[in-house]
Amino acid sequence: MSRSFIFSSESVGEGHPDKVCDTISDAILDACLAVDKTSRVACETFAKSNIVVVGGEITIPKLQNKKLGTTKPIDEVINVGKVIRDAVRGIGYTNDDDVFHADKLFINNYLTIQSPDIAQGVDAAAAEGKKTAEQGAGDQGIMFGYACDETPELMPAPIMFAHRLGRELTRIRKAGKLAKWLRPDAKSQVSVEYVDGKPTRIVNVVISTQHAESATHAEIEKFCIEQVIKKVLPKNMLTKDTEYLINPTGKFVVGGPQGDSGLTGRKIIVDTYGGMGRHGGGAFSGKDPSKVDRSAAYMGRWVAKNVVAAGLAARCEVQFAYAIGHPKPVSVHIDTFGTGAVSDDKILDAVLKVFSFKPADIVKQLNLLRPIYGKSTNYGHFGKSDADLTWESTSKADALKKAVK
Repeated sequence: MSRSFIFSSESVGEGHPDKVCDTISDAILDACLAVDKTSRVACETFAKSNIVVVGGEITIPKLQNKKLGTTKPIDEVINVGKVIRDAVRGIGYTNDDDVFHADKLFINNYLTIQSPDIAQGVDAAAAEGKKTAEQGAGDQGIMFGYACDETPELMPAPIMFAHRLGRELTRIRKAGKLAKWLRPDAKSQVSVEYVDGKPTRIVNVVISTQHAESATHAEIEKFCIEQVIKKVLPKNMLTKDTEYLINPTGKFVVGGPQGDSGLTGRKIIVDTYGGMGRHGGGAFSGKDPSKVDRSAAYMGRWVAKNVVAAGLAARCEVQFAYAIGHPKPVSVHIDTFGTGAVSDDKILDAVLKVFSFKPADIVKQLNLLRPIYGKSTNYGHFGKSDADLTWESTSKADALKKAVK
């Protein structure tokens, strides 16, 4: 008997209040890595009305004195205010009627240096109570990676479709030729019907986009359906029964941090698999690669994607866990949900032969000590084709195939 169900995933635009904060946090991270690739960064951002607050811990070892804790203040190293304003300007909050405006922000900076207690557990140097001089994990925690064969990106269809909508809205808005009434804040959602585990049709599409007061609802609705949805979603999955819900409240003029507060790390399901694959709980943006919340989640995606790309499974989820300061994961688990070409145990054995899960090795394998993170912030950290996002490479697929023989 065939089984059908409907699964929905959402995405948000660059101007969504939470994504504004993610963008700022990653911009500060990239600025630090551009100065010193070994920078330790944990930057949180809060935005509301015309105020931006940044806080967290940042240490730039290249500029640190021998005595731990006597590093230069962050504002002597990078211009935090300029980084923030440039990030907001890049999003597009530059309209004359914007309360949240790149050039009119009040910025509160509460960034301090990283705790030496955390640093000694993470640094690749022997410390009191440590048995090895290997780099340890920056925190305890569980991480997941996921991939499936539903889309060319080896990502679940609902989240990839939702990202396509948001990305196209942004492309049109920034081009400035069509729909000049578009504003930065936006959300999209796509519901897909699955039959026997395969996506078959799009049941409904939701778009809520901020707009200028001058735009009518009829104009917005027609534009979103004809110029966005029908241009980027698979035509064979849009049917006469597909429902379109455009700005369902009827009006969306007040948006962004003016309309709602924003905070770094509140869109973790948008950032990953749209709910189709599990998430360990840790957010990504504003964290340097010593934080396994980010780097190990990228590693999990890399492993799962290569398993699927190798033809070893149609779906793959990898889970692993760490203890702070410890260089090896305390567990690694593979689940192919019954789609494996060989047993999950054999796939796990192959994975452990091909990949190293030690934090320092993750950083090295994926070349993570670079100012690349602004490219990851919006429209998902996974499923992109940019070569800088190395966790999307399928270069280990052949090695996995050989390892299972």
